[in-house]
Amino acid sequence: MHKNKPGQFSVMTMNVHKGLSPLHRRTTIYELRQKMRHHHPDLLFLQELQQEHRGRIRRYGQWPLTEMTHFLSENFWQDWHYGKNAEYTDGHHGNAILSKQPLFKGQNYDISAYRFEKRGLLHSVMQLEGLSASVHCFCVHLALFERGRERQLEEIIHYIDTLAADRPVIVAGDFNDWRNRMSVPMQQAGFAEVFEILTGAPAKTFPSVKPILPMDRIYVRGLRVRSASILHEWLKLSDHLGITAQLELI
Repeated sequence: MHKNKPGQFSVMTMNVHKGLSPLHRRTTIYELRQKMRHHHPDLLFLQELQQEHRGRIRRYGQWPLTEMTHFLSENFWQDWHYGKNAEYTDGHHGNAILSKQPLFKGQNYDISAYRFEKRGLLHSVMQLEGLSASVHCFCVHLALFERGRERQLEEIIHYIDTLAADRPVIVAGDFNDWRNRMSVPMQQAGFAEVFEILTGAPAKTFPSVKPILPMDRIYVRGLRVRSASILHEWLKLSDHLGITAQLELI
């Protein structure tokens, strides 16, 4: 396994579609776990994570019997933080952050823009091994409608300014921002998106079978982007493609 230099670490983000294939025909969570581990990211940002669902256990022959964060992280990621966003009779789903380094668990802030669409901003702080530096991590899944996303982004920037101040920050997840309206306010707040830095435009990640919309992002502040890539080979594991980036403290 590749050993990072001090101050370097890798990040992955993905909307995992509750561990189901794009058309809900089969479970993909075992394949997702295997492939995510193969890439061994230091930080993993997940959206639509089905933390618990008793109906899935009944319907599918293979479905983890433990909490999904425990199933994914067991004997691989040292720490994890889950934020419940939507709750229903059989269980609940939300966002999660998994880390190979110690993770200080903050809060999951309710940033829902609409009653029918529960959304959260999950905050954790990763402590880098052998360094005094820490990185503030925010996992997001924004609203389907643009006006709601605009309100959510105002809240997100407020929380970041309050919680992280001048510290290194990552904001990663599913922005649902296919028209790329988030770019300017994020730049004004001091952020840059990893693919915009390297290629001039966010990565196209949705729908996974023929990605034409740039939905998923990794925004950074106080960090240098060394590389980034789209996980094209995962096209049948979710309705979104995952993206990764290699980052470094400035």
